[in-house]
Amino acid sequence: MRCAVFNTKPYDRKFLAAEAERVGGEWQLVFLEPLLTAETARLADGFPAVCAFVNDQLDAPVLEALAAGGTKFVALRCAGFNNVDLAAAARLGIRVARVPAYSPYAVAEHAVGMMLTLNRKFHKAYNRVREGNFALDGLLGFDMHGRTAGVVGTGKIGECTARILAGFGCKLLAYDPYENPAMSKLGASYVSLEELLAASDVVTLHCPLTPATHHLINGERLKLMKRGAMLINTGRGALLDTRAVVAALKSERLGSLGIDVYEEEGDLFFVDHSDHAILDDVFSRLLTFPNVLATGHQAFFTQEALEAIARQTVANLQEFAAGTKLTNEVKA
Repeated sequence: MRCAVFNTKPYDRKFLAAEAERVGGEWQLVFLEPLLTAETARLADGFPAVCAFVNDQLDAPVLEALAAGGTKFVALRCAGFNNVDLAAAARLGIRVARVPAYSPYAVAEHAVGMMLTLNRKFHKAYNRVREGNFALDGLLGFDMHGRTAGVVGTGKIGECTARILAGFGCKLLAYDPYENPAMSKLGASYVSLEELLAASDVVTLHCPLTPATHHLINGERLKLMKRGAMLINTGRGALLDTRAVVAALKSERLGSLGIDVYEEEGDLFFVDHSDHAILDDVFSRLLTFPNVLATGHQAFFTQEALEAIARQTVANLQEFAAGTKLTNEVKA
């Protein structure tokens, strides 16, 4: 069986090819650099399976083009599937499977790293010292110990983040429609989202993007937050209403922001734009704030996570090829 792997970078090829070679089998991964879009879907003609990532487009027109070319299976090498029109996939007879978990530690550690960097100004201190400037003005932070941290979304990643914060001695608040017993064992209290926002010094988002969570943090909810609080998003970009966040930063309602994801990241992230201007005015405005830390969707990017993603992606492809139950299938 042949699988067209879209939107590939050198690290994708390295880990996926190594796993495919390890398990063997009569099938072939064909690596393609372009994003999967309506314009590039024809590259998959004749491929029973395609492999896609978070910013590949899998809306109805793309799925229709894939189906016309003979594709029957989409293997997502990510946990989220908000970019897939599952109803259209079902109508077209295309099955979809994802990687539900790879390394919750990777994302949790990145989120906490962003908190520490924004709080203690590591990025600013690094640049100052390299320029021979050892002044401490403007680098004042606060003890994490004793502060209130609000964890929005308490699945595996949220739980891992809470464990780290509990180790710092933070008071933990949690919000999730489905309570995780492990959070209570850590001393976390489940409260409403409004209560969490009002009481937390740090708010960190770890929930999936669904119609219910789109712009979960909007202008009205930003007004509920403590003045000067920190907001971290390593979940999905559209959990935040970015324009409302910019307004909250301008008014100094929001004390600092750390984002590893952005709601319009599709044409921006995973590509080197250093030789030309960034055309996204909203993202460019975010980068002008001294209290904003942005990374390019790298929270997942550890060796352990990439090994796990490759292992599960290849396993999903094997199940499809064998005609057995798809363990990680997602449906409408």
